[in-house]
Amino acid sequence: MKKAFFILGICAVISACGGNASKSGNDTTSNQSAKAANSDADTNAVKTGTETAATEKVGSAAGEKLIGNYDCNTCHKVDVKIVGPAFQDVAKKYPATQANIDTLANKIINGGKGNWGDIPMAPHPTLAVADAKEIVKYILSLKK
Repeated sequence: MKKAFFILGICAVISACGGNASKSGNDTTSNQSAKAANSDADTNAVKTGTETAATEKVGSAAGEKLIGNYDCNTCHKVDVKIVGPAFQDVAKKYPATQANIDTLANKIINGGKGNWGDIPMAPHPTLAVADAKEIVKYILSLKK
């Protein structure tokens, strides 16, 4: 009986985290998000000492807006663990380097399992790479 509830719970999480394909197919939104990120003030940049001058700004408002547009808040909150880790916990674990931005953006798109427990993160294959990177930049800016 416990196994049945566990399997039902996993299915509910996966369906809740992966059911937003209709929103991500809009290229206009992706382009507007990229333009908004490029127009943000340089005060949002985070320097870690390991970045090059070509590293993009971290902590853009575009990333926060994208999180609201997608289903991220179904499984994650800024400061509280829900199904997945709190965004602040992710920011504590990963320095804001270009390599980590790329890696975490790929995890959002392809899904993953094992870094934060046994419950897998559902893949978001229709999410644009640029949007995933904006989301990661925002999350990494939340380090306390």
